[in-house]
Amino acid sequence: MQPGPPPPPGYWPRQTPPPSAQQLRGRTLAAQPEPYPYQHRPAHRPKLRWVASPPPGAWPRRRVTPPERYYGPPSYPVPPRWGFPNLVWRRPTSVPGTASDEVRPIDRLPVLSRSLIGVLFAFAVLAVVAAGAEVWRYVLLVEGRESALNRSVVAFSDGFVLTAGLLASILALLPAALTLWWLLVARRAAADVSGDDPPRPVWQVLVGVLVPLANLPMALSIAGELEHAVLGRARDVRPKPSRQVLVWWGAWLLNWVLLGVTIVWRFRDDVQSMADSVVLVALTDLAAASLAVMTAMVVRRFTALLAPSDARAVRSMRVLKVAGAPEPELRTARPSGAAR
Repeated sequence: MQPGPPPPPGYWPRQTPPPSAQQLRGRTLAAQPEPYPYQHRPAHRPKLRWVASPPPGAWPRRRVTPPERYYGPPSYPVPPRWGFPNLVWRRPTSVPGTASDEVRPIDRLPVLSRSLIGVLFAFAVLAVVAAGAEVWRYVLLVEGRESALNRSVVAFSDGFVLTAGLLASILALLPAALTLWWLLVARRAAADVSGDDPPRPVWQVLVGVLVPLANLPMALSIAGELEHAVLGRARDVRPKPSRQVLVWWGAWLLNWVLLGVTIVWRFRDDVQSMADSVVLVALTDLAAASLAVMTAMVVRRFTALLAPSDARAVRSMRVLKVAGAPEPELRTARPSGAAR
C-alpha cells in the first residue's frame, strides 16, 4: 500500500460515536442463523450481483475463407446424362410481387370456358322448357275453340308460362355477359400467342356485339377474325370463316330476327295475333336454345386450340404393334462414355 496525500491544515478527523445498545442488539441478531418461518427475514439486504465476463482473447477467432477461384464454365469428358424433366408443358412458377404473379389470359381461358359452357347448356335446357310451356298454351288455345277448359289447368299453364319466360329472360343475361367476357379474353390470348395486336379495338367489338342491327353482320366478322387468329394464320391473309362459324352465325341471325318479329307482333291486339305470338315466342325460345348450344361448341373448339391440354386429362397410350415400319439400323460401335 502507498501512503495518501497529507491532510490539509486545520483538518481533524470526525470521531464516530460508540454504538448504542439497540444497534448492538441488531448486530447480534443479524449474526445469528435465520430462524423459521421466513417472514422474519430482515427487510433490507445488500443487493449484490456478480457478473463474469471472459477476458479479451478467450474466444477463438473466426476463420476467414478465401474466395474460390473461377476456372471457367463446366466441362464434361462425355455428354452429361442429366437434363430437364420429360414434360410437355408445365405451368410457369409465379413469384408474388413480380410480373410472373399476374394471371395471363391463356391461363384464365380454360377456367372461364368451363364455366361458360356449363351456363350455356343450363340456359339451353331452360329455354327448351319455356318453349314447351308456350306449346302447351297453344294446345289449350286450340282445344278452347271447341270445348270448355278446366280452370285449374289453365291457371297452372299460365303460371308455368310466366315463370319459365321470366327465368329464361332474366337468366339470359348471365350467359351473354360470360360470353362477352370470354370473347375479350380469347382475343387477348390469341394476340399473345401469335405476337400480333388484335385486329379491332375493344369498343368496336362491344358495338358489334351489343348494338342491335349493327351486330347482325359484324358478329360474323368478329368470330371469323378470332378463328383466324386462333388457327395461327398470317395477318395479311383475309379471314375465311369455317362451316361451324357460319352455322353459329345462322343461329345468331335467326334468334335476333325471331326476337324482333315477336316484339313487333305483340303490339297487335286481335285474337289471331295473340295466338300467333304464342307460336313466335316458342320458336324464339327454341332459337335461343340452339344458339346457346352452338356457342358452347364454338367456345369449346376455340379454347382447345388456344389453351394447352392438361396432362392429367390426357389418357396414357401404349404402343402395342408397329406394322410396315423399316427395320432399325443396328449400332456397330458404342460411343465412349455410354452406359453399358
